[in-house]
Amino acid sequence: MFAVVDIAGQQFNVEENRKYYVPRLGNDVDTEVSFESVLLYNNGKETKVGLPTIDGMKVTAKVLEHLKDDKLIVFKKKKRKGYQKKNGHRQQLTRIEVTKIA
Repeated sequence: MFAVVDIAGQQFNVEENRKYYVPRLGNDVDTEVSFESVLLYNNGKETKVGLPTIDGMKVTAKVLEHLKDDKLIVFKKKKRKGYQKKNGHRQQLTRIEVTKIA
């Protein structure tokens, strides 16, 4: 059983009792969060596709921790012009565990 859920503008293919890294959520650690924008649901026998979302479906998850992703280096250069720019970036993430798809 799996579902495709829209979380913070990104689509995630989620299953029950699995952990995922999603963009930073405003919820506290050890709280329940529910996502009601379920785009697709499959239970092994049938598939439901939303237009754009499935009414009455929601995915419940538990917030495990907030963390930063690995550093990403952004390097820009224009050859023969003397232009170089180096910049770093760390994305803010939230680790969640999907507890229920209903």
